[in-house]
Amino acid sequence: MRTRQPTTALDDQPIPVRAKLAAAWTSFMFLYAYVDILNFFTPGIIEDILDGKVFTFDLSQTFSTTALTLMAIPIFMVVLSMTLPARANRLTNLVVAAVYVPVTAFNVAGEIWLAFYGLGVVLELILLALIVRYAWTWPRTAPATMATDPDHGYVRAQRR
Repeated sequence: MRTRQPTTALDDQPIPVRAKLAAAWTSFMFLYAYVDILNFFTPGIIEDILDGKVFTFDLSQTFSTTALTLMAIPIFMVVLSMTLPARANRLTNLVVAAVYVPVTAFNVAGEIWLAFYGLGVVLELILLALIVRYAWTWPRTAPATMATDPDHGYVRAQRR
């Protein structure tokens, strides 16, 4: 008769900070885009767009360029989170996420469907908070120190 082996726990590999940041920015972008896309189903929105208005803004090249810039920054944060050196990566993520908190909060201003936009904004703010947390708590390595020997200066190798 065979005895069953106890099941073992899954190997939970640590996720590098860079990957966490890139995943959070990707999720932020999906949420940002889907909230805007689903907003087209709000009664009157399409008519306003056809009349040349978004919220209180006139549709223009300036409006479209500004909107593209607001979307492009988090898009670039995905790749920058994976490629920038650690120190620049940490600082860039902290600054950009902090700047996007008020930008994101502004998106709920004047909205008729407050529950819908409010939920979108809250979820986006949670992702921004995660980005700040991941960047703020980026693991540090201990500085390399050279042991010293009072008689001979720096010890380069341990003698046996």
